Amino acid sequence: MSAGASMLAPAGPLAAGIAPIIWVLIGGASVIFIGVMLLLALSLRDRDGKSAIPTPVWVIGGGVIFPVVVLSGLLWFSIVRSAPYAQPAPRDALVIAVTGHMWWWEVRYRDPAGGPDIVLANEMRLPVGRTVVVGLNSADVIHSFWVPALAGKVDTVPGRVNQLVFSASEEGVYHAPCAEYCGLAHARMALHVVAQSPADFDRWLARQAEPAAEPDSELQARGQQAFATHGCASCHRIRGFSEAGGSGPDLTHVASRLFLGAGALRNHPGALLAWTTNVQSLKPGARMPSFDHLDPPTLRALDAYLGHLR
Repeated sequence: MSAGASMLAPAGPLAAGIAPIIWVLIGGASVIFIGVMLLLALSLRDRDGKSAIPTPVWVIGGGVIFPVVVLSGLLWFSIVRSAPYAQPAPRDALVIAVTGHMWWWEVRYRDPAGGPDIVLANEMRLPVGRTVVVGLNSADVIHSFWVPALAGKVDTVPGRVNQLVFSASEEGVYHAPCAEYCGLAHARMALHVVAQSPADFDRWLARQAEPAAEPDSELQARGQQAFATHGCASCHRIRGFSEAGGSGPDLTHVASRLFLGAGALRNHPGALLAWTTNVQSLKPGARMPSFDHLDPPTLRALDAYLGHLR
């Protein structure tokens, strides 16, 4: 799957509607810039300090009429272009809840089988061609949810739920950075949206609804025990094993995710160990401490257990 992060390369109907507005704004800004530069060049040539156009004409024409006409035209154009996307979402739309935290994203789905909500972190998956309704909230400060190739930017505000309706028309992985400064690790707070075929999405969601896999080796069993005894369970929840956590990302199926640390590190073999021991180097300011104080056998066991959670 390809990765995309450009609002000028839309991969969904909502982004495709926004792109022409962007081009119009770029074109208008370019015309205005060129006009201002021409006026500057003319003023530099005017050595006697006199202008061929009276001052009132400049003030009324350039300061009142021109901005009113241009801004009114842009307002009309944006209203016309965005009207189709203000319609209510269809009844069969997929509902996803997203909560911004300092500095990661909690993503929550309804279980199709009627069980507890399916909770994961920093990764959203959706079926191509199906409308998605995303409810956006924040647990602390204002963040901003933005998938440039699929939709516009919507703030997540503490105490309220904002809504974004969009869909993907192409399979792929789309980068979604936090678009509102939210503190020290803001630049390392990203979510990845994975658009896949409906059949692949259904299989993925059913797998995510299952509890965590039990250890199938002695090394993994030691890692599970280390998870419980070294403080990991106080922040992180693993469904079917450790239900007490919640202040940190849910790790029930952490090994199946594309990235770790809200985009800080691609999830490849050995990445979980690298993340666990170097959190503060990879993501300065993260609220999780580095666990480099643990002995190598314990770290290897922990890595084996977490890597088993697919």
